[in-house]
Amino acid sequence: MSDTPKSGAIAPPASNFIRNLIDEDNRSGKWGGRVETRFPPEPNGYLHYGHAKSICLNFGLAQSYGGACHLRFDDTNPEKEEQEYVDSIIEAVHWLGFDWGEHLYFASDYFDRMYACAEYLISSGRAYVESLSAEEMRAYRGTLTEAGRESPYRSRSVDENLDLFRRMRAGEFHDGAHVLRAKIDMASPNLNLRDPAIYRIRRATHHRTGDAWCIYPMYTFAHPIEDAIEGITHSLCTLEFEDQRPFYDWLLDALATGGFFPRPLPQQIEFARLNLTYVVLSKRKLIQLVDEHHVDGWDDPRLPTLAGARRRGFTAAGFRLFAERIGVTKSDTWIDLSVLEECMREDLNLAAERRVAVLDPLKLVITNYPAGHSEQCEAPNHPLKPELGKRAMPFSGELWIEREDFMETPAKGFHRLYPGNMARLRYGYVVRCTGCEKDADGNVTAVLCEYLPDTKSGTPGADSVKVKGNLHWVSVAHAYEAQVRLYDRLFAHPYPGNRREGDPEDFERSYIDDLNDTSKLTIRAQLEPALANARPEDHFQFERHGYFVADRIDSTAGAPVFNRTVTLKDSWSKTKG
Repeated sequence: MSDTPKSGAIAPPASNFIRNLIDEDNRSGKWGGRVETRFPPEPNGYLHYGHAKSICLNFGLAQSYGGACHLRFDDTNPEKEEQEYVDSIIEAVHWLGFDWGEHLYFASDYFDRMYACAEYLISSGRAYVESLSAEEMRAYRGTLTEAGRESPYRSRSVDENLDLFRRMRAGEFHDGAHVLRAKIDMASPNLNLRDPAIYRIRRATHHRTGDAWCIYPMYTFAHPIEDAIEGITHSLCTLEFEDQRPFYDWLLDALATGGFFPRPLPQQIEFARLNLTYVVLSKRKLIQLVDEHHVDGWDDPRLPTLAGARRRGFTAAGFRLFAERIGVTKSDTWIDLSVLEECMREDLNLAAERRVAVLDPLKLVITNYPAGHSEQCEAPNHPLKPELGKRAMPFSGELWIEREDFMETPAKGFHRLYPGNMARLRYGYVVRCTGCEKDADGNVTAVLCEYLPDTKSGTPGADSVKVKGNLHWVSVAHAYEAQVRLYDRLFAHPYPGNRREGDPEDFERSYIDDLNDTSKLTIRAQLEPALANARPEDHFQFERHGYFVADRIDSTAGAPVFNRTVTLKDSWSKTKG
C-alpha cells in the first residue's frame, strides 16, 4: 500500500506548458500552423473526471488554435469493448460542449493498414513471430537491473516469420500460441524496447468487425499508427505513457522509412493525469464499486463518472472552468476536490434560478391570520439577474419552516424563532413567536406565531420593525412534497485506501474501508409549488441549502425528484481538516 500523500498537497493554478510547445512549432513552421489533436478513449467503460480534463485539453487546444480534435475509439481489445460504452462516450463529450465534426474514427477502421505495417516490419527485419509462452517471455525479458535474453525464435527468417504471421491471420493457431514482436533491443534499459509484443491471437467477436479478424494489434502498436494516419500533430497523453514514447518514435520512424507516412511525424507529449482527493479514478476500482453495489450503477451521482456527474447536477461549464483553473503540468500533484466543487458553485451561482425548499419541515401556525385566506408574495428568480423577473409565492396561515429555525430555549446568539422573539418570514411578514405545541413525548409539532400585518416585504411598512432573524418558508396548502436526495462525497478520507496515522503496523486498509456512510440521504421535503414544474436537468439554488438539479432519470412531468449537486459553502475543509 502506498503512503498517504502529504497533507495539503493541492496544486495551484498552473500554466499550460503544451501551449508553449505548440507556439514554438508554429514559429518554426513545423506543421505550417496546423494543430490537430485527438481524444482516444478505449470503449471499455464510462468516462470519469480525469477524462474530462483530457477532453477539455485536447478539444480546447484545437479550438483555440483554429484546428481540429478527433474523437477516436481505440477498439483493439474486443473482449472488453461494447457499443454501450461507445454511445456513452459520444454523449459525454457532446455534453461537455465539444464536437468533432467529421473527425469520428475507430482503430478498427485501420486494421487492414495496421496489418500491412506489421508485414512490412517483418519484411524489413524489424519484427518476428514469437512462440514462447507468456511466462517464458516474462522470464526472458529481464529486470530493471538485468538485461533481457534473446528468444530462440528471434532468429527466424523473414520468410518463416511472414508465413507464420499469415497463418496467425488465417486462424490456424489457438490463442496464445504465437505473438508478433518488434525486434529492437533486449538489452535496452527501457523495458518497453525489449522486443514488445505488437500483435496477439484473440478469437473474440469485435463490436464493429465481427469475426473478420482473429488477430488484434496491441494498443502501443496501434496508437502511433492511428495518429499518423489521421495526421495528428500533437498526441497528448498522461505521464504513464512517457516510457512508451521511445517505442512510439521508433515505430513511426520505421514506417516513415518504409514510405507509409510522410514526415514530420506526430509528436507524443505527456502531461500529469488528474489526481483528485476523495475520489478513485481507477477503472478497476470503479468497476468494483458498481459490481459490489456500493453505488447505484455507473450514473450514481456519487460516482466520479461523467454520467454520474451529469446526473448529480455538475455542469459542463463547471468542468471546463475546472480544467482551465488547474492548468496542465508535468508534475504529479493532488487537487483537492473542493476546487472542482467551487468551480461548480461559481457556474451555478450565475446559471441557477433561486427557489425555496424546506428540507426538515416543522409547521408554523399564524394564529391571527384570517382563516382560509391566502395571498401572493413576490420573490426574485435571480438576485444577480433582475431581467429574469419575479415569481409569486403563495402565503397562508400555515407554513412549513425548517425545524432548526425554532428553539424553545434559545442558545446564545440564536436570532430565529423562540417564545417572545420576532423574525421575518423572507418575502413575507414579520412574526412574533407565542409558543409551540408538543406531542405526548414532548416533541415540538407546531410553532405558534402572530404576524404583523403592516410589515409585508415590498410595502412601505416592511422596514418599520427591525429583526435579526430571516426564515425560509412554504405554504402548507400549496407546497409540493418531493423526494430529495442529499448527496455528499463518496469517501470520507481524502486518499481512499491509504494508511492513516494510528493504523496498526499489520493493518491493510482497503479503499472500501473509507466509504462515507452518509454519502446519500433520501428525504421527503416541502418545496414551493413552482418547483413542481421543473424539467429533468433543470438547476436551482434552494435558498440557504445549496444547488440542486431535477434528476434526469427519475423525474417525470409534474413530479420531479431532486438531487443535491453541492452545498452553498465548502464545509469539508473545516470539519475534515
